[in-house]
Amino acid sequence: MVHELIAAVDLGSNSFRLQVGRVVGNQVYPLDSLKETVRLAAGLTPERTLDAASQGRALAALAKFGERLRSFSPDSVRAVATNTLRVAKNAAEFLANAEATLGVPIEVIAGREEARLIYLGVAHCLANPGRQQLVVDIGGGSTEFIIGRRFKPLHLDSLYMGCVGFSMHYFPDGRVTKKGMKDAELAARKELQPIAKSYCSTGWEEAVGSSGTAKAIVDLIELNGWSNGGITRDGLDTLRSRLIRAGDVGRFDVPGMRPDRAPVLPGGVAIMSAIFDEFGLERMLFSEGALRLGVLYDQLGRYHHEDQRGTTVRHFMQRYHVDSHQAERVARTAQVLFCQIVAEASDPEHPDALFLAWAARLHEIGVSLAYSSYHKHSAYILANADMPGFSRRDQVRLSNIVLAHRGRLERVQPAVVDVREWLLIFCLRLAVLLHRARDDSAEPPVAASLAARGFVLSVDADWLADSPLTAAALNEEARQWAILGLELKVKGHRIQA
Repeated sequence: MVHELIAAVDLGSNSFRLQVGRVVGNQVYPLDSLKETVRLAAGLTPERTLDAASQGRALAALAKFGERLRSFSPDSVRAVATNTLRVAKNAAEFLANAEATLGVPIEVIAGREEARLIYLGVAHCLANPGRQQLVVDIGGGSTEFIIGRRFKPLHLDSLYMGCVGFSMHYFPDGRVTKKGMKDAELAARKELQPIAKSYCSTGWEEAVGSSGTAKAIVDLIELNGWSNGGITRDGLDTLRSRLIRAGDVGRFDVPGMRPDRAPVLPGGVAIMSAIFDEFGLERMLFSEGALRLGVLYDQLGRYHHEDQRGTTVRHFMQRYHVDSHQAERVARTAQVLFCQIVAEASDPEHPDALFLAWAARLHEIGVSLAYSSYHKHSAYILANADMPGFSRRDQVRLSNIVLAHRGRLERVQPAVVDVREWLLIFCLRLAVLLHRARDDSAEPPVAASLAARGFVLSVDADWLADSPLTAAALNEEARQWAILGLELKVKGHRIQA
């Protein structure tokens, strides 16, 4: 299979970004990226012309990008520019120099086109794009809003408000006051009011933030323990209050505060607070997908995915030459065991059942590197590879389950913090154990259930008597669980650890 390289350049109002992707089938795997904090919007004069300093910063960034793109054919690179170059009166003059420096044409895209591409990038990173999503992208000069399902946007809007302009206007020289924050929030709510009613009428199942402002806010909130996941109303209120109390972004020294984001953080927080108020939000998730990824997928021109994670799992099975027959045997038995323990897991969209199936299908990808300790190789790949559709948190979970599918359980005990993962690990370990022969014989005559202090495995006595290797393996399995303080019993008698 030919792995074509494509690239996207995003000339944003705050940062310029270059993303290189590798095309594999219907997927784009990120391969390389560059980011330069240019703050183009900060160089926009009251007369709406770009000053010389901001143009200089921009051209210096594009010169670096141009060097990286020298080996690319022109039709494999797409460069887009957003709000600041939409409004700058001297944009044409600047773009002539910018294109000569970058080496490829630059498109100044409209606000709604920017919103469409943002949604395309976010949708390709969502675990389940079939859910209706509200996507919010607070940029340096504009903020994009999209409601969409799967890969089709239902509402698209771009509002002329961004973290750079708001920070400069309402928080000059980095000073943060209660009045400045209130004025900024009121200004943002005024911009939001024309679209809020129609968006709320359409509705969404979850809200998702993308790009730098959302990432800066979620990092600050989570690293400081102000949220148990994503951007929450309480966490956002705490961040807002701490900023006001600090009085100056230069004195806002908390874990996760990046120096390059500090000058534009107050404006971003004000806009995000207004969005939470106008849209009645309590929580917003974060997605790594954004404009540049949307541009890559727009080049690819293939949007016909279901659950992105399922597509990624299938590609990984192909890439690492997984024995698909064995993977399906293990997956089928693991899911049967899990459904016996957790009745609602029979729902094909049950999140834990999905993770168990994916883990079963991927547990042997490390064999392609070496059979010895292959479970460790598998776990490392899953934790560190680019896996479209899977969040980093998802990948860590998948990696832990796969790492624990064989060998000593005590080694993985510190990494497994969610009690639900032990159920998945139990089912996967048993399924692998029961299919050691790697043949197409009938499903093992076993049934699993929970006990007060562990698990019960009901086994056909005649089958077990005729399977001494499996009996010995079950005895060792019981010993492993006993080390963790849990029991594994066979119905009718106890397997001694």
